[in-house]
Amino acid sequence: MFAYGIFKVIYSPFKAFKEIIEKPKYTGPMLIMILFVLANTGFSYVLLSKSYFDQITPTSSALDELTENCTLWTSSVGAPRCGADHISGALYGNKSIEFSVVNESQIWMRLNITDSLNCSDPNGYKNLSFRLKWNCTDEVKPSNATIRLFSTLSNYFYYNLTENFTESNENVWSNLTIPLESENAKWTSNGDAAWDNINGLELEFTWLTSLNITLLVDGLFFHGVFKPLIETSSGYIFNYLMMGFMQFTIQWAVLGGLLYIISKMFGAKAAWKTSLTIAGFALITLFVQTAANTAAYASLPAIYYPLEMLGGVPGEGQTAYDQILEATQPASQITSYIQLAMHVWTISLCAIALRLLFEFSWMKSILISALAYLLSVLAMSLIMNL
Repeated sequence: MFAYGIFKVIYSPFKAFKEIIEKPKYTGPMLIMILFVLANTGFSYVLLSKSYFDQITPTSSALDELTENCTLWTSSVGAPRCGADHISGALYGNKSIEFSVVNESQIWMRLNITDSLNCSDPNGYKNLSFRLKWNCTDEVKPSNATIRLFSTLSNYFYYNLTENFTESNENVWSNLTIPLESENAKWTSNGDAAWDNINGLELEFTWLTSLNITLLVDGLFFHGVFKPLIETSSGYIFNYLMMGFMQFTIQWAVLGGLLYIISKMFGAKAAWKTSLTIAGFALITLFVQTAANTAAYASLPAIYYPLEMLGGVPGEGQTAYDQILEATQPASQITSYIQLAMHVWTISLCAIALRLLFEFSWMKSILISALAYLLSVLAMSLIMNL
């Protein structure tokens, strides 16, 4: 028997616990803890490898910096203002860029991109998204709306946005996502523009008559490149390792302490070391559960988290979230069944150990085991959420 039956507890629990009770040692539970920590780390690797996150510019830590900083913009009406009307969401800051004209029929605004962006296929950004809103006295859509992406002042790509607007867009935030270099994109090249060197953006709007108009731009992001989280946030693996260590150690101590206290309450002459050793061996189920969960998630296809999901705009990410739930539902159901089975199994192992140790009746053994285990799960939930 290896390390006092750490695996024998699985296939022959009565024989294993008889030997454990005769010679209680912490070696076995510590080895189980190491196995669990390694399994938890493996689970994190699978989960992070399956989770593909949309890479965005500006990055999430900078919020929507391109529509937060007025100094990055110039326009036909002079310097823009920071507007209080803005999109609410995790990535969208607390202002927009505002441009106003009086008795004019045309307005353009240009964004200077400090660090040029790679939007070339296949490795560059695939999409450009931004929010647009206009306020005017008459409900009239632009007769012409265009966007340009610049490599230099005279070299740019041109895209007609007119069809993206209707009369109902007035006074309402429009959410536009435009594909960049691709077979289906509708960009026209002027001069020697290059998709791998985009350093400027210009929006131009024309109306049929002169109007008083205020245009607001918010939430401008280049995105569409998906990378697995394991490539961009490998430090999460260490976090899972530490979480695994903490989870096992705390639950081991809590379960062992509860088995000791409750057994004494029922008249047993309990010993701390034996109770703690029994608890540690019973938690072999944590290792089995994590290994099974890893297998379940390894069977999933890649899971994509798009900008709409990450943006945090109320209600907007629901479709993307529903798609993620649908993709992960099989694994989620399997893991919920596994967790229930592990609860029952752990209680059964503790009950076997208590019956062998104190010669309790099966009813009393199961009662003490269930009470101690369920209280330990509750305590773990409270501790891990602090």
